[in-house]
Amino acid sequence: MPTIPAISTIAQTIQLSLAPVFMLAGIGQLLNVLAGRLSRVIDRARKLEQLHPNFSAAERTRYGWELRLLDRRMTIINAALFLAVSSAIMTCVLIALLFIAELAKLHFGTAVALCFILAMILLIAALVSFIFEVRMSLRAFRIRPELLRDLP
Repeated sequence: MPTIPAISTIAQTIQLSLAPVFMLAGIGQLLNVLAGRLSRVIDRARKLEQLHPNFSAAERTRYGWELRLLDRRMTIINAALFLAVSSAIMTCVLIALLFIAELAKLHFGTAVALCFILAMILLIAALVSFIFEVRMSLRAFRIRPELLRDLP
């Protein structure tokens, strides 16, 4: 007859999984921010693509540069989204392993540690990609020096 785990054992496992669950909540917020940024970049690129045939030669150079920048930003945000989702998946695997190990009385300590380390590495990579994209976005929004000179 299979043994049923005690309530206290399940409660302890839930307590152990709280930190990864909070990490999942943070990753969810990061995904929300990244998706919002991607949406705004796509909207700006679409607007420039619609206006492209009406540009003068000078505007075509300026906005062509911005379109290339937007394309690079979309690539970076997409990579950050992939890394953040991968981190969330690894965190879910970690939580599942915690419960499986506890309920089946298995010793998955190394696997649990490796899942956590991998989840953190993926999250760090997603955050690095995010900050790189934010820094890149500032290139398109620099105020031209001649405009600043004309201010009182």
